[in-house]
Amino acid sequence: LHGCCHNPTGANLTNPQWKGVVDLLKEKSAVPFVDIAYQGFGDGLAEDGAATRLVASSFDNVLIAASCSKNFGVYRERTGILMSITKDTAQRDLAQQNMAFLNRQNFSFPPDHGARVVTTILNDPELRADWEAELEEVRLGMLELRKQLAAELRRLSNTDRFDFLAEHRGMFSQLGTTPELVEKLRADHGIYMVGDSRMNIAGLNAKTIPVLAKAIIDAGI
Repeated sequence: LHGCCHNPTGANLTNPQWKGVVDLLKEKSAVPFVDIAYQGFGDGLAEDGAATRLVASSFDNVLIAASCSKNFGVYRERTGILMSITKDTAQRDLAQQNMAFLNRQNFSFPPDHGARVVTTILNDPELRADWEAELEEVRLGMLELRKQLAAELRRLSNTDRFDFLAEHRGMFSQLGTTPELVEKLRADHGIYMVGDSRMNIAGLNAKTIPVLAKAIIDAGI
């Protein structure tokens, strides 16, 4: 499960939908594994963690993978944490042993640079406040880009069929078009995106939004 800012779609579940997911997981006796890689990019740090907290409080056993790559800007350091929530100390010890084994098999002792940077920031009130303020600025900037793109597409298409882009959250959104039309964007307009029509909203700016919007309409998307 993606805890927030779904990649690749950009579409977040609502609170009632998350409760439905929890009910389904319980019905299936599943162990939830939550991937939260974009916390702070959607509706705010606390708000983006709400679904993960709901899942964590609803089950005896939960796995949570939290990444610091994007919201701390340390992507190359591959910094994050894997958490295992268990119902008792026996399961806790077993989970710890298994994670230690997997860690040893994968990389034994990875570089500590990114983790040390994140730890330093989170344990210093002034640095943490600066980080939270800068993260909020990034979040609001992405929301503004979404609104601008949706508004320009509405103007050019004279429809509301692209308004979903303003409702999405995080770095990415999918246009929901075909690989053939994605290729047409590349061939005719020099605009590149993944074949499933995922695009990086954070890579846009006020000058490129009109160019992208016109290309999307011209391509027949």
